[in-house]
Amino acid sequence: MIQEKAFRARSGWSMLVVLLVGLVAAIWLMRAGMRVIDEGGSGMLLTVGLLAGLLDLFLMGGLFIVNPNEGRVLQLFGKYVGTVKEPGLRWANPLYWKRRVSLRVRNFESGRLKVNDLDGNPIEIAAVVVWKVVDTAEAMFEVDDYQNYVHVQTESALRNMATSYPYDAHDDAVLSLRGHTSAIADHLRKEIQDRLSKAGVDVIEARISHLAYAQEIAAAMLQRQQAGAIIAARQRIVEGAVGMVEMALDRLARNNIVDLDEERKAAMVSNLLVVLCSERSTQPIVNAGTLHH
Repeated sequence: MIQEKAFRARSGWSMLVVLLVGLVAAIWLMRAGMRVIDEGGSGMLLTVGLLAGLLDLFLMGGLFIVNPNEGRVLQLFGKYVGTVKEPGLRWANPLYWKRRVSLRVRNFESGRLKVNDLDGNPIEIAAVVVWKVVDTAEAMFEVDDYQNYVHVQTESALRNMATSYPYDAHDDAVLSLRGHTSAIADHLRKEIQDRLSKAGVDVIEARISHLAYAQEIAAAMLQRQQAGAIIAARQRIVEGAVGMVEMALDRLARNNIVDLDEERKAAMVSNLLVVLCSERSTQPIVNAGTLHH
């Protein structure tokens, strides 16, 4: 595996001054050589001036600019030399091939994927991923196209994650895509990061941006979801009502307020459950007689 290594390129400004001085000197030599030729002398001075000018122009090809949050990957005849990250005007060997790699934070939204959740229900899901390159050598040499690699592997991780959870769950102990967004986002980020670590990419954040049942079952699943919510709510109400009845009977017996036989206890339990579990407010009836009438 190729790891990134820093390359300290020379300051481009100092080299630019040297090269400009060399270019002026080359021009002066060429003009002086032409005067010598006009006077019937040798053309050696002109030849030296031409060679110096060509060498100066060749060395000027080593100048390059590094923008903030950008890296330049240097190669010499296919061999990785290093990465320059210091911003500004820089100079390196003109024979180096200098490839630009952005180190800025980037994000993209995946397309809406149609997958089956853990229960086998077809759903539509999409995600937003925030990422950046942290190792330029791995990004350039370990994968063919790191940007396309990020997109493809993100969709693959999203598909795999969506099949591991149900769309919705009424039990709080069961993680679901709709009910536990933070936990699902953490799982998705780790899933994507595991796939992109070899490409020199760091996943900063990954979150679901779209989640819905597929159109062909959306209406039926909405009814099922509503029915499930009603059943879950009823279970909570019954559990709470039974606990309140149990507490009332226990308090009455412990404080010796009234002594009820089994038949009266059953009637009291029935009345309390009706009052506590009813959807509408009950109308009280005052018993003006004795306890048993």
